[in-house]
Amino acid sequence: MAGERKQQILETLAKMLESPKREKITTAALAAKLEVSEAALYRHFANKAQMFEGLISFIEETIFGLINKISTEETEGLRQVHRIVNMLLLFAEKNPGMTRVLIGDALVNEDDKLQLRINQLYDRIEVTLKQSLRIAETQSNPQANAEAQANLIICYVIGRWHQYAKSGFKRKPTEFVLNQLTNLL
Repeated sequence: MAGERKQQILETLAKMLESPKREKITTAALAAKLEVSEAALYRHFANKAQMFEGLISFIEETIFGLINKISTEETEGLRQVHRIVNMLLLFAEKNPGMTRVLIGDALVNEDDKLQLRINQLYDRIEVTLKQSLRIAETQSNPQANAEAQANLIICYVIGRWHQYAKSGFKRKPTEFVLNQLTNLL
């Protein structure tokens, strides 16, 4: 039961983050939405930072689970990159509240460690993209510089996430992705 309540709190927090108004979410507002007391929230999470950590953990598990699946299924390096980028953009499109966490928008005025964790997530994705680009190099598809290319691609993904969130979730991150990726790779 406690695990279910914890999950319900995280799902409600993510749903509240989908509001295009970008209002600061307080524990009082979250408790009201769940129709429980703030004390009930604190039985499951020591503080709001732990709630955001729960969302970040979900994001990490989902994204890296899918990246591992793509890396296992796809042996061609450039196709790995295409599939990973598509997955990252589609994840944001399907999870607007999580997109606000990914771009750090929901973490403003929260514990600085949360933004550091998102930055580490970006770094891990960039390393994965670099590995896929190096695979592409060995498959006689030479890149100018896998490291620079991976950085450009992660900047593109983060930019698309930002545009999606800042448009009130109207500009889909997957819009133009096929044409744009062709220009990036």
